[in-house]
Amino acid sequence: MRASKRLELIPPYLFAQLEQKIAAKRAAGVDVISLGIGDPDMPTYEPIVAAAQRAVADPSTHTYPSNRGRVEFRRAVADFYRRRFGVTLDPDTEVMAAIGAKECIFNLSLAFLDPGDVALAADPGYPVYTGGPTLAGAEPLLMPLIPERGFVPDLRAIPSSQLERARLMFINYPNNPTGAVAPDGLFEEVVELAARAGLLVVHDNAYSETTYDGYVAPSFLATPGAKEVGVEVFSLSKGYNMTGWRCAAIVGNADAIEHYWRLKSNIDSGLFEAVQLAGATALGPELDEHVRSMNAIYQRRRDLVCSALQQAGVSVSKPKGTIYVWAPVPERFESAVAYCDYVLEHAAVVISPGDAYGASGEGFFRISLTTPDDRLSEAVARLREL
Repeated sequence: MRASKRLELIPPYLFAQLEQKIAAKRAAGVDVISLGIGDPDMPTYEPIVAAAQRAVADPSTHTYPSNRGRVEFRRAVADFYRRRFGVTLDPDTEVMAAIGAKECIFNLSLAFLDPGDVALAADPGYPVYTGGPTLAGAEPLLMPLIPERGFVPDLRAIPSSQLERARLMFINYPNNPTGAVAPDGLFEEVVELAARAGLLVVHDNAYSETTYDGYVAPSFLATPGAKEVGVEVFSLSKGYNMTGWRCAAIVGNADAIEHYWRLKSNIDSGLFEAVQLAGATALGPELDEHVRSMNAIYQRRRDLVCSALQQAGVSVSKPKGTIYVWAPVPERFESAVAYCDYVLEHAAVVISPGDAYGASGEGFFRISLTTPDDRLSEAVARLREL
């Protein structure tokens, strides 16, 4: 059987390859500790599970869901955005359920890009920012995120010839994989550029609820004019330990969401309504304390990892958000892949090479904090010994 030509344009998905490496090592009897994949190790908060159990038992959730999303979920998202970000959303036109942030971001490429179009994508960044445009027949144009600029794109460096063809811009703060947060003025610059160039901005808001040291992440939509040029994809995966539930929402520009709905109604049959009702519970103010407790655990783990790396001579800064630590590769290694392979072979620890997220990630590696404390301590001890 022959795969489509479009499929041959993209490499195998990074985390699928990592899972294969881990399985092979463990099959050989090696005690592998994986710090590669950002999947919370603690269970979904109990009130969310209880709400889902009630909803699953309700026959009204057993039929085809609406692609728009159940009204309780859309209202819960709008209420959360008003309470958390000070952003007013119309739950009927500016909120729509999504089957996870990843599929939502990918489908936005199908909805807004044609062959020959350009999508501006952060480099390094979540692979779907480039894979989606590529599979849609468009061209991803990488915006380098480098430490000298605080891992913020230089919008003035985008070639005018490419900007004329650009229709989408993907941004993400707090940022995966670098852990950077948006500096003052960045979102305003993005809004100005998008309005001038006719871009739809897609802000991947996966980590706004996972922050440390008193930092509170804003919504892109709180920026004046943002709703006129953009949408935000809000995911419950990380902040609420709900990665497997595939529960997210796209919010913002009503026209963009209408186009997205038209595409989605031809692709899938919507998000299971019991999951939506569980998501509505997650977004209530009663769950805020659960989120704070989870962040305290991640902050402790962040401090453990950064301290160990610093003791080993690695120059690393503590991130203010996300569940990752982004650190430079030791100088004696020729590449990030070479270092990560060395760590796997000699310490049986899985870490992610930075260039897997884009060319500008070369020279860095990413450690995920989603590992139980005892295993994380063992992993950093092994890294120190190297």
